[in-house]
Amino acid sequence: MVPLLLVLLLALILFGAGFALKALWWIAVVVLIVWLLGFVVRSADGAGGKGRWYRW
Repeated sequence: MVPLLLVLLLALILFGAGFALKALWWIAVVVLIVWLLGFVVRSADGAGGKGRWYRW
């Protein structure tokens, strides 16, 4: 009974980790898209002024 519970607990932990890693990948993709859009907006803004929409 105890080994079965350990296997089920391990499966639950791995499923949770897999879901979290997949969510982190989607968040990373969204941040990358926003970052690339920042370069497009900056280049379309022209050479004059600061031309940055973010602080860093």
